[in-house]
Amino acid sequence: MSDSRWVRDIRVYCPVARPTLAALIAGDPGAVERDATAAPLLAILRTPPLGDFGRYREVVELAIGYEGFRPGEGAVPTLGAVGEASWSPTVILTAIYDAEADVKALADALLAAHPWDVPVIAVSEPYRLLVRG
Repeated sequence: MSDSRWVRDIRVYCPVARPTLAALIAGDPGAVERDATAAPLLAILRTPPLGDFGRYREVVELAIGYEGFRPGEGAVPTLGAVGEASWSPTVILTAIYDAEADVKALADALLAAHPWDVPVIAVSEPYRLLVRG
């Protein structure tokens, strides 16, 4: 069997401007680096030890789509209005890191930089990543 290492991933669901999403769909992944909301979050996800693959650094996965939501009472939505269903152009930025790495400061920085009233940032349980021996 191949070698492996124990890792976690951190996924940040991030709103982007509609022109950014259109550019991404049209094949311009660099548009996320120019987006006022996504760029600061991307910069944090590119900070070691996040995205460290040995010979490759700043490894970040990018997925595009929409997030649907309906803000309830007490919400302070960045987009939409309380009680109304909305769709936000959204990207999912994912970085993998060593399962034992201390990323608390980076996680706190992601929370501070995220514009949503309730940021959606998920951290996985440790899992084995296969690597070539």
